[in-house]
Amino acid sequence: MNEQLKPLLEIKGLVTRFHTLDGVVKAVDGIDFEVYEGETLGLVGESGCGKSVTALSILQLLRCPPAEIMGRILFEGKNLLELDREGIRKIRGNDISMIFQEPMTSLNPVLKIGEQIAEAARTHKNMTRQEAWRWAVEMLRMVQIPGPNSRARQYPHSFSGGMRQRTMIGMSLSCNPRLILADEPTTALDVTIQAQIMSLLHRLKDEFNTAIVLITHDLGVIAEMASRVVVMYAGIVVEEAPVKEIFKDPRHPYTQGLLGSIPVIGRKRQTGRRLQEIPGIVPSPMETPSGCRFHPRCSKVMNRCCRQEPPMIRLNEHRRVSCWLEAHSTVKKSQAGGR
Repeated sequence: MNEQLKPLLEIKGLVTRFHTLDGVVKAVDGIDFEVYEGETLGLVGESGCGKSVTALSILQLLRCPPAEIMGRILFEGKNLLELDREGIRKIRGNDISMIFQEPMTSLNPVLKIGEQIAEAARTHKNMTRQEAWRWAVEMLRMVQIPGPNSRARQYPHSFSGGMRQRTMIGMSLSCNPRLILADEPTTALDVTIQAQIMSLLHRLKDEFNTAIVLITHDLGVIAEMASRVVVMYAGIVVEEAPVKEIFKDPRHPYTQGLLGSIPVIGRKRQTGRRLQEIPGIVPSPMETPSGCRFHPRCSKVMNRCCRQEPPMIRLNEHRRVSCWLEAHSTVKKSQAGGR
């Protein structure tokens, strides 16, 4: 990304912890990344890596149990963590919107679809009820809901999964936000509907120049939608790179494992190898291992990995990775260049 551009969103040292009866849950543990105007940033990793908590922390939607959020979340230069409750309410749904993972649990089952979309328009755009209702119908038309006039008067249970997700996208765009946080927007949808939803998001992003943080574990979706990728593991960022570079030359062993686990038709016939897997599971956020958090599952682990947490190495202006293999490689290159 062009360094001369000013980031729309800057995450600096974000830490999100939950204090429970069993101990402190370190869901997000000091992450940094930026999002630029009009781009799609992919946030990837296995379940439990802290992706969704990151998005919920940005909008301060973590209420039960109460979360402790530290660091800086700068949106257009303003630290969202310094805003009071009324201040963050003005940002939510207006400047920053969120598409939640499961629309059926996000939509109010006892309110008509049109009323739910119109509510945001009345709150943030000061529209009358009639103006907001017409706007809600237009939003349904824009996200390609058939018969938007009649559909606006129906309840969420009348909609299919794909239509509910389109409705959520319409709600998120109803106030022309600068940024959309899309948390697994195609989960539980069949592949045909997934493709339609991704195509819709891509078209609307270009039309409104809206930035998107696309949270997913589906690297196929990332390859199609994102321009940059941030890879999270156990609450931290382990790699960041442009999408083409990360698919062509992943540097962190965890990223390599994620890409190696993607099913490819004819893989065994072409390479003689079966589908790869990453052994083990993501560690509990209450008991993260010492040193590199990925070392218990890493096939390239060294003694140092078990003792010391690797630094974040910047490979160039677009790429960075947190791995001792890259740290050693960087030292060797600098020593060779000094001779």
